[in-house]
Amino acid sequence: QVQLVESGGGLVQPGGSLRLSCAASRITFSIYVMSWYRQAPGKRRELVAAITSDGSTNYADSVKGRFTISRDNAKKMVVLQMNNLKPEDTAVYYCNARLNLFEYWGQGTQVTVSS
Repeated sequence: QVQLVESGGGLVQPGGSLRLSCAASRITFSIYVMSWYRQAPGKRRELVAAITSDGSTNYADSVKGRFTISRDNAKKMVVLQMNNLKPEDTAVYYCNARLNLFEYWGQGTQVTVSS
């Protein structure tokens, strides 16, 4: 069974940084589009950033210039570097792997930005 395990969430002050990691197993990682989504209380889950198998990236407008997504196919990991965090970035962050009709989710990691 495919597993996606996120780590790196926590509490950070506004302007701070966090690094989220997602480790994948039982998956041909290199061919999947890997993404980070987030869901704040009372809101819909939204795409934060995505990276294709060839390394092309896409970001939500709200995080452009602050967040960076990267992947290491050898380690089967995708990383979201989050800088200059804002209170509105507070949410549960989910790792997602997608290939055509196949889609998998991690369990989520909480990110809280507060002073």
